[in-house]
Amino acid sequence: MTLADGSGRDGRMDGPSRPGGGGPRRPRYRMVRWLAGTTLAVLLLGGGGAGIVGWYEYERLSEGLPTVDGLRTYQPPVMSRLYSGDDQVMAELAAERRIFVPYSAIPERVRSAFLAAEDQKFFSHGGVDPLAILRAGITDMMMHGTKHRPIGASTITQQVARIMLLGSNAVSIDRKIKEALLAMRLEQTLSKEQILEIYLNEIYLGEGAYGIGAAAQTYFNKPLDQLDNAEAAFLGALPKSPTNYNPHRYVQAATNRRNWVLDRMADLKVITPEEARAAQLEPLVPANFTRPGPVPGSEWFAEEVRRELIERYGIGTTMEGGLSVHTSLDSHLQQVATGALREGLLRYDRAHGGWRGAFAHVGAADVAGDWANALAHVTPPAAMLEQWRMAVVLSAATGRVGWLEGRDPVMPHTGTVLARDMTWMRTGKGVQAGDVVLIEPQADGSGVAIRQVPRVEGALATIDVRTGRVLAMVGGWSFRESQFNRAIQAARQPGSSFKPFVYLAAMEQGISPSQKFDDSPVSYGEWHPNNYEKDFWGPTTLHDALRESRNLVTIRLAAQIGMKPVASLAQGLGLVRSMPLVLPAALGAVETTVMKEAGAYATIANGGRLVTPSLIDDIKDRNGNVVWRPEGVAWQPGSTPADGPQVADTRPQVVSATSAAQIVAMMQDVVRRGTGVRAGAGIDRPIAGKTGTSQDFNDAWFAGFSPDLVTVVWIGFDTPQSLGKNETGGVIAGPIWNQVMKAALATRPRLDFRVPDGVQLARYDTGMGVAIDAFKPGQVPGESVDLGAGSGMALTAADTGAENMPDSENDMATMPASPTALPDGTTSAGHPAAPAAAPATQPSGGDIGMGGLY
Repeated sequence: MTLADGSGRDGRMDGPSRPGGGGPRRPRYRMVRWLAGTTLAVLLLGGGGAGIVGWYEYERLSEGLPTVDGLRTYQPPVMSRLYSGDDQVMAELAAERRIFVPYSAIPERVRSAFLAAEDQKFFSHGGVDPLAILRAGITDMMMHGTKHRPIGASTITQQVARIMLLGSNAVSIDRKIKEALLAMRLEQTLSKEQILEIYLNEIYLGEGAYGIGAAAQTYFNKPLDQLDNAEAAFLGALPKSPTNYNPHRYVQAATNRRNWVLDRMADLKVITPEEARAAQLEPLVPANFTRPGPVPGSEWFAEEVRRELIERYGIGTTMEGGLSVHTSLDSHLQQVATGALREGLLRYDRAHGGWRGAFAHVGAADVAGDWANALAHVTPPAAMLEQWRMAVVLSAATGRVGWLEGRDPVMPHTGTVLARDMTWMRTGKGVQAGDVVLIEPQADGSGVAIRQVPRVEGALATIDVRTGRVLAMVGGWSFRESQFNRAIQAARQPGSSFKPFVYLAAMEQGISPSQKFDDSPVSYGEWHPNNYEKDFWGPTTLHDALRESRNLVTIRLAAQIGMKPVASLAQGLGLVRSMPLVLPAALGAVETTVMKEAGAYATIANGGRLVTPSLIDDIKDRNGNVVWRPEGVAWQPGSTPADGPQVADTRPQVVSATSAAQIVAMMQDVVRRGTGVRAGAGIDRPIAGKTGTSQDFNDAWFAGFSPDLVTVVWIGFDTPQSLGKNETGGVIAGPIWNQVMKAALATRPRLDFRVPDGVQLARYDTGMGVAIDAFKPGQVPGESVDLGAGSGMALTAADTGAENMPDSENDMATMPASPTALPDGTTSAGHPAAPAAAPATQPSGGDIGMGGLY
């Protein structure tokens, strides 16, 4: 609009004039708007840059993070347990000692104790607690520069992520971020209950205990559901620092931390303030927990089971798979067998070893002063038995000794050595004041007996005839000193305990127990075997020859039937893997183990059906499912409900029941009035057995059985050497066998050996007394027939092995210069041979047997 003055304005001003008339003012708040815009732009640019950097860091830290999906099927490493035949916990196998407890079985007070101490907002946060992180950050900034350890703000979910997925406790920003990322992923994958279950079963709580189940047992010797508020709170106090709150070392610190947890539980209204105060007044007294196993004396048994498990399932499953392994071990019989073997070794060592002197010495000043302190610093021998004590000789003249008893406190005791032991020591290496010796205080208070660790070793196995279940096994004097299991790992010559298998092979060929063979001198090349007694009986029945362990009859019998059937039988019974086809093998010049011989003898006692020794009855996985049982014998439903369960036996019949019965009858006379009389002394049950003594008295055996049990005993040195002249299996091993079998049979019903259909038991005169033998159809009791020269089974040089027979066992490589004489009247070169019987003027028996002696 044009105004009258032509200015185009109506006279109003747009705004106040600037002083001096300098034109209009700028718009108001322009600077503020500019600053706000600039700030916003910077924030947008900075935020974007930070977002890019953050995304880059997220991608970097996320890359390579472990997946959490595997925790859906979480199975913690759980120790495996071995149980004896009477369901005692025999041993535990574990890399980490853990008892898994499912969430539903965890008592509320235990869960609450851990939540109160570690993560009070566990059920409300999403895996990370921002307020706790902020609080920890401020505290750490304030404490910066001090020795104060940074405060953690990890939730239980974060701890699970660190333990299960990261496996690192390194203090770093990167690790904390990764931990938080994984925690949030865990919350999206698992329920709160699953996360808490993993945490409470995985966390290490000190003293070798992983998880709350093992911790309750370790600290209080209780199952988890028997803990009270104070005990539950103590477990909840441990995650912060199991070492610093160890109640055995820092009882006050542990008590203070427990009481703090109780206050937190009261704050959360898990318990009442009154319950918290009452629990805080309880003294913190941890119970003495003894880890189960091994059952006394069962160390070799448990170790062999462990070896079998590792071979079958690997080390991981064996040690962390939570297997429940039920074994065949008879706890009582195992202790009897261990004690009997040790007593036998001590008897032998006392009679042959002599006193070898003290194993350590303390100074004269210690003897006159603080001998107890000096003795406390002496390291005991690994092979010392639990009932033995180390003692220092205080007076060599009177035999006064001092020893220590107990642990807390340790109490010094003094006593006097038994007079017979003082005499024994003086005739040996002697004794002087300050000697440190091994003693055994007598229960009746009559004094102390001197002990020393024997150098001789031994082994023993007892198995069930029907099933092969190993009821007892002793692998030597002391497992602590040597884990070498001589019952399974030591291959030794069985000596004459091998002879029954030669006779069994003959029975399989139809030869009668009353068949006679000539007991007279015989030579094969340079080999001149003889009987142990170095006398000759002339024509002798097989019954008498086995009863008295006559070498020459056994050799002629083996030559008659051939060594191939003998070797085949021994291999079929599992006695040997392979054996040379040479006559000395018939006298036990082969190698086997105590356990293999026990299985072979059990097969005879079981009527010829193969028995394989087994230490394990069944194996169950962590869920209780049976994953393994021995093959061969099993229960199956009867054909009708009235029949009940029946035993299905699928094991092979390796020997006829009739032949087995014949050998059993012959071996019964061995313990009744033959070489095994000492083994059978005082046992009024049907038993059978055979002595075994290898060349030069290096090995002493007794193998015997009742209708339901087999026990085999071996005595010898780890490095073969003579046990001494006339130290035979009947003398050394027989009494040990007797002691074990008396104890084993005492709680069992009386059984008779089975007689198969068609077998006739007959009493007849052998020419050396009346015997009872089993005869097959067509065999006439007491009759001996002409078998001819090998019954058409002429031996070759390879069968006799005569060309390999040395003059002594220590010269196995010696080769005779002359051709070998064979029973068919020829030599190994095919020429006529001299008569086998040596002339009376020629000495016979330079080698007693090259295998069995007696």
